[in-house]
Amino acid sequence: MLYLILICVAVSATFVVLFVLQLMPRSSSAITTRLAELEALHSNEAPAILQQRRRQAQSERLTAIVQAFGESLQERSGDLGPIRLRLVQAGYPRPSAVPLYLGLRLLVPAIFALAGFLLLPLLGQSLIVTTIGTVYFAAMGYVLPTLVVRTRTKRRQKEMQKALPDALDLLVVSVEAGLGLNQALVRVAQEVERLSPVLSEQLNLVNLEIRAGTPRDEALRNLATRTGLDDLSSLVAMLIQTDKFGTSIAQALRVHADTMRTKRRQRAEEAAAKTTIKLIFPLVFCIFPAMFVVLLGPAFIEIFKALKNF
Repeated sequence: MLYLILICVAVSATFVVLFVLQLMPRSSSAITTRLAELEALHSNEAPAILQQRRRQAQSERLTAIVQAFGESLQERSGDLGPIRLRLVQAGYPRPSAVPLYLGLRLLVPAIFALAGFLLLPLLGQSLIVTTIGTVYFAAMGYVLPTLVVRTRTKRRQKEMQKALPDALDLLVVSVEAGLGLNQALVRVAQEVERLSPVLSEQLNLVNLEIRAGTPRDEALRNLATRTGLDDLSSLVAMLIQTDKFGTSIAQALRVHADTMRTKRRQRAEEAAAKTTIKLIFPLVFCIFPAMFVVLLGPAFIEIFKALKNF
């Protein structure tokens, strides 16, 4: 009787499943054929697109993990203003930049230390060398995010410093042509984009802040804070003082542009003067040894042969 009941239940379940499948809507043969044609048409592009989406999804998951670790550290940390300012100056203005940075400073040393701890014994190193190497890799992983941020900041500042004299010349021409300071900044940002996208972006941000209702002096101070460049800080101080005391902006900009061009020429002369000192090391370690081998090598060979005969 038990077996008969089980068989009846199984048959009833099978009929229920078949009945549900019959009630489900089926796609027409025309739609199925069209989908097959589209799949065959884009069969060459589909793997690349799927691979790109897969990589993007993996990157998003990894970013979410790092950000979660960073947010846990951010809650326990104190004042994060200096870190946020450094990241903004490096070109990472998003709110998620701080937790990502903190998460990287936590995870990268751990990954480097784990890699050193696992790889060094496989290379046949002793326990002391493995311990020292693990500590070294952990320290290197801790310093690496800070080094990357600092290098990116210096590169951006150097790019803006090179483009600033030309941007000031354009600003002087625009102001003397009758444009207001805000419109002149917009025009300079458009023209200087090919020369320095970073400076163009910063000037556009100043214009957007002014349009949003921020006072012009505050927007200019924010520009000096975001960039961290001394030349821009002096330019911002000059513009604020000119606007405060009501003096001629065009004349002040012209004097400041002359000063910037003089500073750029002095920096070029200083770099040219340092060239002779910098050439000492490649000369001593690379060129002089080769010259000694070519010039004195045959003489040493002959001396060695002569001494060998005695």
